Amino acid sequence: MRRVVVTGLGCVSPLGNSVAETWDAVTKGKCGVATTTHYDPAPFKVKYSAEVKNFDAGAFMDSKAARKMARFTQYAVAAAKQALDDASITDNKEILDKAGVFLGVGIGGFEVTESSIGSYFKTDFQRVPPMTIPELIPNEAAANISITFGLHGATHTIATACASGSDALGDALDNIRCGRHDVVLAGGAESTINGFSTLSFTVLQALSSKWADCPEKASRPFDKQRDGFVMGEGATILVLEEYEHAKARGAHIYAELAGYGASSDGYHLTAPNPDGIIGGRCMTLAMKDAGITPADVQYYNAHGTSTHLNDSGETKMLHMAFGEAAYNLHISSTKSMTGHCLGNAGSLEALMCIKAIENNFVPPTIDLDEVDAEGGCDLNYTPNKGIETKVDIAMSANFGFGGHNGCVVFKRV
Repeated sequence: MRRVVVTGLGCVSPLGNSVAETWDAVTKGKCGVATTTHYDPAPFKVKYSAEVKNFDAGAFMDSKAARKMARFTQYAVAAAKQALDDASITDNKEILDKAGVFLGVGIGGFEVTESSIGSYFKTDFQRVPPMTIPELIPNEAAANISITFGLHGATHTIATACASGSDALGDALDNIRCGRHDVVLAGGAESTINGFSTLSFTVLQALSSKWADCPEKASRPFDKQRDGFVMGEGATILVLEEYEHAKARGAHIYAELAGYGASSDGYHLTAPNPDGIIGGRCMTLAMKDAGITPADVQYYNAHGTSTHLNDSGETKMLHMAFGEAAYNLHISSTKSMTGHCLGNAGSLEALMCIKAIENNFVPPTIDLDEVDAEGGCDLNYTPNKGIETKVDIAMSANFGFGGHNGCVVFKRV
């Protein structure tokens, strides 16, 4: 079976507009949650989110082209540019001509949907902006990466809610393994921080709302006072490459994407199955695919959404998948710092796994002041301060509305 390695990294996140900025903030336990600025949050119960800050699309792409993109697409193109530069293939037309794009997107250009519907009603159903459809549909981020950089391989968009980023990496892994591509840009992108989205998630009782006076305390996975997730946004792109192809061109290799597992709860549209059995199965499948045992894994980046159902349910999954080894596992939820980036969550947290391996550092779960042991959270979630420790194998799982479960495993090369 062909091995697949990571040779380029790109990221736009609530913690910074590059991989270096984002990782530096993570190591210092900084929080990207603040009062929302994309729209006026005053009329809404939820007044904070984890927004991308000080983003200049013109620094990464043609400004005229950027004006025809929704925010999630701008973030995706920016992250792709960083990843291609990092992999030293931005100007390699021979490689790019055959390269593919596999991008996870949960929703797409939701701010475009909101504003266009507003125009539709305000004009008595006569007008919407001409770029409404090209900007809002989920596949446009991957398409714009292909257009901007001249990638002519398969361009796929994976929409499995919050598991989209993980599943995009898994699908890209399989695609390279079977020989369809030697190089694939894979990851996720999302930007749904607008009033319509906020209200829609609020009525599902999914969002945190009680921390308006100190929003940096709102995303607190596994903590007894958690009250919901915090909306995040951004994009993360990895250059995935067949191992021999990467070696032949002298590429820098960050890690190997060694395994992927997926499962479906078949249980509920918005709630995970509380018994954790099927979610745990995707972890077991990923480890089997990577040829490792639970005792081999040092770090697990949790889905850890800061909701009562997820955090207790995910702990059950870890017990089922890891057995006694779960108690020796270093676990953290970087959503405590980035918020929940939806379709970008799995790819952003895959990046955290890669950086953990590169730096032998386990990120913290910040704002974890009192672990909810009574709620079933009884493992080591690395509270409030990251630790330096040897990390050779790291994995991350994400779980989406509809019961979509995806898990990826990274190894040191």
